[in-house]
Amino acid sequence: MASSWFPQWSKTRAGSAEIVAPDEALPAGQTLVMGLQHAVAMFGATVLMPLLMGLDANLAILMSGVGTLLFFVITGGRVPSYLGSSAAFVGVVIAVTGYSGQGMNANLGVALGGIIACGALYTLIGVIVMKSGTRWIESLMPPVVTGAVVMAIGLNLAPIAVRSVSASAFDSWMAVMTVLCIGAVAVFTRGMVQRLLILVGLIVAWGLYALLTNGFGLGKPVDFSLLSAAPWLGLPQFTAPSFSSHAMFSIAPVAIILVAENLGHLKAVAGMTGRSLDPYIGRAFVGDGLATMLSGGVGGSGVTTYAENIGVMAVTRVYSTLVFVAAALIALLLGFSPKFGALIHTIPGPVIGGASIVVFGLIAVAGARIWIQNQVDLSQNGNLIMVAVTLVLGAGDFALNIGGFTFGGIGTATFGAILLNALLSRKGAAARADSVIRQQS
Repeated sequence: MASSWFPQWSKTRAGSAEIVAPDEALPAGQTLVMGLQHAVAMFGATVLMPLLMGLDANLAILMSGVGTLLFFVITGGRVPSYLGSSAAFVGVVIAVTGYSGQGMNANLGVALGGIIACGALYTLIGVIVMKSGTRWIESLMPPVVTGAVVMAIGLNLAPIAVRSVSASAFDSWMAVMTVLCIGAVAVFTRGMVQRLLILVGLIVAWGLYALLTNGFGLGKPVDFSLLSAAPWLGLPQFTAPSFSSHAMFSIAPVAIILVAENLGHLKAVAGMTGRSLDPYIGRAFVGDGLATMLSGGVGGSGVTTYAENIGVMAVTRVYSTLVFVAAALIALLLGFSPKFGALIHTIPGPVIGGASIVVFGLIAVAGARIWIQNQVDLSQNGNLIMVAVTLVLGAGDFALNIGGFTFGGIGTATFGAILLNALLSRKGAAARADSVIRQQS
């Protein structure tokens, strides 16, 4: 553990193909632009998840910025991560509130109490990790498990992206064009433009969509009327929590899923940067848990470290934590701007969907990176079976109902990976020990 709480950021000397470390700083202008790209990367899921649960999307953006700043302070500015709305809450919130899927959730207060309970449990786990170390949690979730869970998350999100671009042939082809725009920026550009491949590719695809629709009438045109009518500044809609034992016991176990997500994300970032983040895992859990409690206390969703932003880091190779401060400040400003909300609604669904295909795929690849960095042996039958089952449970969104608590695909994949690894690794270790004894006798 470092002697000072915050690092001393040094000015980076890295070129476009080199890593910018967490304790290095880009020039102010580049930091701001990179922060904008991270804000764009988190936007799709951070807005989509609250909409699925009947929450105010602008409030979700605002609280993602507040939560990220809180996370930055608690982790001492040493963990490059962005906190956004977690998909793990969607199923349980809908089940607890009976949300119909239209408009604001009339029973949201009950779910918020459960989200606060989940954040409290998550924070408690973080405090235990800070006091006792990470050995016990790493034995439950070694790299083979965290890699499988991260990959399962990416695969679980894949159908969302595909369905969003399947309404018509034009939408599907526009998604393909978006993927190609991002790919072209990634391969054929250099320097800062290449680092901003997702943002630049999205803007190019958006312009192409507007040309084909508003200009040539080939699809649904971009509607700018809501943008012109929206005010520049305004407050999001806040909601007070209420506390129900049923909702709290139903939603609180989501903390286990968040622990697995966060641990997997930290291992992925550690693998990409070549720096161990183990000393900060407990802090990261506490920061994420407190941010979830704060968000739930005003009407926002539970939050988690975002794999989408890890995907951006993977391709830009910029891990400076100051970039996430910039992204959080941008989110704060945007959260107080109804005009921004209207602007986002002008981005065509096929363009967002095409960008999501790229980003969600990068999440899945981050899981494979964990295996490679930690030299996971998939020739061992125990590892092979655990990974195979986890990926199918996640990708197929396999759901189980246990005592009124419904585990969605991410939940079943997470708990399935932990339980299968505990069972099969123990059996495998016993079998290997027996084999050694027989060879020696």
